[in-house]
Amino acid sequence: MTRSTDAASRHSPRSMALAGELHAVGVYVLLAGAFLPIADFFIVNVALPTISASLKPTPAALELVVSVYGVAYAAMLVLGGRLGDRFGRHTLFVVGLSGFILASLACGLAPTIDVLITARLVQGATAAMLVPQVLATFQATLPAGRKTRAIALYGATSGIAAVVGQLAGGLLVSANLFGTSWRPIFLINIPLGIAVFFASRLVVPASRSPHPAGIDLPGTVLFAATLTALLVPLTEGHSLGWPAWTWVMLAGAVVLAVLTVMVERAAEARGEVPLLPPSLLKLPSMSRGLAMITLFSLGFGAFMFVFALTVQNGLGASPLQSGLAILPMAIMFFIGSMVSPRMISRFGRGALAAGGIVQALGLALLIGIIVSGWPKVSLAELALPLVLIGAGQSMLFSGLFRAVLADVPAHLAGVGSGVLITLQQSGLALGVATLGTLYLALEPTSITQAFGTVIAIQLAIILVLVLLTGLLPRFTKHQPIAHPVEI
Repeated sequence: MTRSTDAASRHSPRSMALAGELHAVGVYVLLAGAFLPIADFFIVNVALPTISASLKPTPAALELVVSVYGVAYAAMLVLGGRLGDRFGRHTLFVVGLSGFILASLACGLAPTIDVLITARLVQGATAAMLVPQVLATFQATLPAGRKTRAIALYGATSGIAAVVGQLAGGLLVSANLFGTSWRPIFLINIPLGIAVFFASRLVVPASRSPHPAGIDLPGTVLFAATLTALLVPLTEGHSLGWPAWTWVMLAGAVVLAVLTVMVERAAEARGEVPLLPPSLLKLPSMSRGLAMITLFSLGFGAFMFVFALTVQNGLGASPLQSGLAILPMAIMFFIGSMVSPRMISRFGRGALAAGGIVQALGLALLIGIIVSGWPKVSLAELALPLVLIGAGQSMLFSGLFRAVLADVPAHLAGVGSGVLITLQQSGLALGVATLGTLYLALEPTSITQAFGTVIAIQLAIILVLVLLTGLLPRFTKHQPIAHPVEI
């Protein structure tokens, strides 16, 4: 064996994994693992009309197919990260991925809407075991330069997965493989998940925290209960005529939220690291950034939900056409995610404000095209506003992600990332439960009114975020710059 061959062998993905290091191949395998659960939140959107025709759910049950996944995912994310720190990140990655594959099989074979909703709940919980291990492994195994590039790619992956999820959903539903209708949108996770499973066992190193934080079971249970008490009545209330129990649950959500804060403060006072550390949430950059990214996610989750329904139910597009219609936004989001780190480092908060203005312009143009041209609107006419929306939101999303973590102490980086992803997913689920419900309430009267109202609310949210960018860190040039070109 030559000396060069010997050196190549020492730096192969497998040998690096055995040495506790992460090769570039391992980075992409972990990103593929994160891609599947993120895409799965959105992949059902273009399939909702087909699922409705097949399983005959109520409108509220149809919303639950989307939102219950987000609730379980958000509620369990930080717990998943803590379990990975304690029992091994690769171990939890594999366990979560295995559970996600099995839950996807259950979704694909679901004979009723209730079974589908239950399987989606399990999918969300297992996804929460899987996803936190990706960032945690980057933090534990990569040197500073490669780490910032990998984290930038993770941000790009999470945004692209949302749009590609709807595109893939459209392709799979339209293909109607072997007469299985919407079911392949879940069954596709099985071969893809198995491939990631075996690849990760070869190229992802084992790691765990030398000083893992406690599990904080009371905080996890209370936070999950708060989300459930908030989202269930918001999702079900309108279709049921707002019975008394929905108002009781909403009031209970307020009580549970206060109780959660009290329990978390007491846990931190005892020297523990709670699920949502109050001291961490007091950091101005984090508290402001989290509030803004929750608002951003609320609007984004609602947009993806109502766009798919409007294009299919209103314009008569097929699931495939609906998925392809979103492609301009996907392309620009990807390009924007690649250039945004440099733009933000150069222009600071101005880059975020500019991104928000571009997105707002796209949303306003989209409303104008839909409302003025209805019902003779071609999907090609939607391309320009979607390009603007994708370009603008990629800049705003990247900047908010960076702002939240700007002042987090190094020893709490994993906790900070977990809190960020938790609030992001909570916002997505809340968007479907609130603005999605508003859309379904207005749709029987006028699809254009329903679409215009919801997107106008998202437009207002983006304009508020533009005004609030002045409260974020300045993103000075001494901060690390992520150049996601080479891992």
